Amino acid sequence: MVELPLGDDRIAVSLPDCDVTVAEPPGGESVDVGAAAERAVADPHGPALAELADPDDLVTVVVTDVTRATPDDVLLDALLADLERAGVPREQVTVLLGLGLHRPMTDDEIAAGLGEHADLARNHDPEETVEVGRVDGTPVLVHERVADADLVVSTGMVEPHQYAGFSGGAKTVAIGAGGEPLIRYTHGPEMLSREGVRLGRVDGNPFRDAVDRAGDEVGLDFCLNVTHGPAGFFGASAGQPRVVVRDLAATARDALSVPVDREYDTVVAGVGAPKDANLYQSTRAATYVALGDRDPLAPGGDIVVPARLPEGAGEGAGERRFYERLSTATDTETLYEEMRAGYEPGAQRAFVVARVLREYGITVTNSDHPEVVEECQMDAAPTVSEAVEPGSDVLVVPEALDTLLVEP
Repeated sequence: MVELPLGDDRIAVSLPDCDVTVAEPPGGESVDVGAAAERAVADPHGPALAELADPDDLVTVVVTDVTRATPDDVLLDALLADLERAGVPREQVTVLLGLGLHRPMTDDEIAAGLGEHADLARNHDPEETVEVGRVDGTPVLVHERVADADLVVSTGMVEPHQYAGFSGGAKTVAIGAGGEPLIRYTHGPEMLSREGVRLGRVDGNPFRDAVDRAGDEVGLDFCLNVTHGPAGFFGASAGQPRVVVRDLAATARDALSVPVDREYDTVVAGVGAPKDANLYQSTRAATYVALGDRDPLAPGGDIVVPARLPEGAGEGAGERRFYERLSTATDTETLYEEMRAGYEPGAQRAFVVARVLREYGITVTNSDHPEVVEECQMDAAPTVSEAVEPGSDVLVVPEALDTLLVEP
């Protein structure tokens, strides 16, 4: 019997006719995130926030959106307290929700995510951006509240990321508060096919490098990031974005890596809230498994993902493009070849899902919208046990987005 996340709950899965191995990362020592954030702000990499701020500054703090489990309310506590000590009045601070091309957050979601700081928040809108520079000839657009700010600060979650290696750092601002040109460039087929663009890699990663340079163009002055795993938060780091990401990526890598020394017929990959709100986000579990440092699947293997999907495919512009590409495709091989010529920002998830589907099956179970799953070239099943062939050699990754499968 294995427990897997499903939404905000957990389900018990039994595969008595299978040979089951469970990939449990070693984890790390959990910390009190509030205390860790205060320590990080007090001892940052580079100049302190209070040294960077002037009392008359207009400050924009870009925070993560509902698809990431970042404790933004707690991080804002630490950041706003330090700004107050520097003499910056609260009314001179805007908290911008870094949505990228995802849907706007609702008032209830903002209140839940930001707590007492919800009154400072506004949703990012890609239509409200201005150009502030270029990266590799690509315009870097950023929300006008960021461009007009005297001081730009961000929060972030340094966690395994399919393209950036690890998320966080400048990505919260450059992508979350940015516009379509940079998203199109960084998420396009030419970038995603480059050597070094892969899960868990920061150094020598062209995607990470482009995002970091975009952060320079935007003028990101200071960030406060955390990293986490299934057991909780492992640490916080603040200051210069590049150093913060590398600091927390090293912590996360030690805590989340699981060596894999053989191949399996099936991998069961858990997601849970908030990522299993829609199919766009939930498919990360499948692509993290198949396109990570160590692909654990035997040829023709299957990936099974239990995911609730209350939003179906998803409601943002990127999610709609993902759904349109997959649901109108005749087959995944044709779709993959077509998309190698280019696609709209947001559709990149359809591209990487098609890449996986060329070699493996993906079955989503326990969902509220099995019809959406099947429209998108994947299979749907009521439960995990019904999706796994009896006699299979199975690897269960309970927390697929917080586990790095690596070479022994």
